Amino acid sequence: MSSLAGSLKASLATAGLVLAALVLVASWVGTAGATTAVPPVGGGAPHIALSVAAGPPGTDLTVSGGGFGPKEHVVLSVGSAAGGVALTDGQGSFGGVGLTVPSSDQPGTVTITAVGRRSGLTAQASFDVRTNWPQQGFGPAHDGLNPYEDTLDTGNVAAMASDWSFATGALVESSPTVANGTVYVGSDDDHVYALDATTGAERWSFATGSSVTSAPAVWHQLVYVGSYDDTLYALSATTGAEAWTFTTGSPITSSPSVVDGIVYVSSTDDRIYALNATTGSQIWSFTTGASVSSSPAVVHGILYVGSYDDRLYALNASTGVELWTFTAGSYVTSSPAVADGTVYVGSFDHSVYALNATTGLLRWTFATGAVVGAEPAVGKGIVYVGSYDDTLYALNAQSGARVWSFTTGGSIAASAAVANGVVYVSSDDGTFDAFDAATGARLWTDAASTSTDNLSSPAVADGTLYVGSGDGTVYAFHLPG
Repeated sequence: MSSLAGSLKASLATAGLVLAALVLVASWVGTAGATTAVPPVGGGAPHIALSVAAGPPGTDLTVSGGGFGPKEHVVLSVGSAAGGVALTDGQGSFGGVGLTVPSSDQPGTVTITAVGRRSGLTAQASFDVRTNWPQQGFGPAHDGLNPYEDTLDTGNVAAMASDWSFATGALVESSPTVANGTVYVGSDDDHVYALDATTGAERWSFATGSSVTSAPAVWHQLVYVGSYDDTLYALSATTGAEAWTFTTGSPITSSPSVVDGIVYVSSTDDRIYALNATTGSQIWSFTTGASVSSSPAVVHGILYVGSYDDRLYALNASTGVELWTFTAGSYVTSSPAVADGTVYVGSFDHSVYALNATTGLLRWTFATGAVVGAEPAVGKGIVYVGSYDDTLYALNAQSGARVWSFTTGGSIAASAAVANGVVYVSSDDGTFDAFDAATGARLWTDAASTSTDNLSSPAVADGTLYVGSGDGTVYAFHLPG
């Protein structure tokens, strides 16, 4: 009888281990910070659900679960880091327990584990750590800074090597964007491409009616991109299927910005448009005095955009009503960048301007030796901007004083990218470069491109540098191994 009881006890223990091995894998499509509830496993087995299934290091999330012992403490962990303790109710369930993904976590999958302290029952869920670059200039502020990148840094970027390349049929002026393991980019061959971020393999392509210089913007499950065929396209991020289109009166050369369910895009028909991100219906439009190729930046309910009428406009993002304008000495094709209450923008008058974001009052100006068409990037109190005088400038964000500068072998029309103490830029001498953001020391250079017409701005995500080239190729650079 004792032997029979022992066998039964062993069988039950084995069954408990099998149940405890069930893993709930969270899925996530959208930009960093989007939330997707994960359905619980049925049948009474131990299970946990995450409020957020993917995001950057430092993401805050909540965990709920069930199938544990009644009125017991459940110990939660995030990878090898302690997460907290939950107390189940009489049915063995708990909910709303907050956890934080460690800010030091590298891109990849981290396992959230819950263990019943008394019952020993275990459940797990997977969280994908991503450092996405989902829009031109990283986000709607267009400051060109990825604050989550923690793989490439000043100490290891010199070892970066070519990872893969993908050839399109023409010049790649579009800047790549990266979301959830996919690179999205346009080409002058009239196509938008979605590429596997790890291998470069094509996932899908979509044919527009003309060149695509616009950088795609990814929001939730759609990709937004403009074309020279006068059209803004909304495409499925996973399949490339067309969701909706919006036609303007002239080519769209700028990159759209997406904020709170609204897509903002400028057109060379002299207008800026605000569209419903889900349906494409027009919310408002605003007419400037000339063509607009500057991409809108949107911060704290204000939209900033430049025009060929020599002006920078500040508009109410909800209504399109003009709040203020600033007049430069020539065309403003540079997309503005906004950081810490200041708008930074370049002009064809060879200058960089810093303006009060609320009032438009001039804070400082800096003169370069040629046209400034590139969008400034801002990080840790320094503004980084290239000029057609072949120079990358680093300027004090408060005063405009030069911190350092570096002269390349060609003009710099593309915007810089900043991540983890490193500044990345492409220039028309056919090179891609990385500099120490604080000192200007050149840490890495690569002449993979065979073109002297590099107009694509780089993107840095998940420990990889992505950039397009005038030779028609998209390049990815990564640390060996």
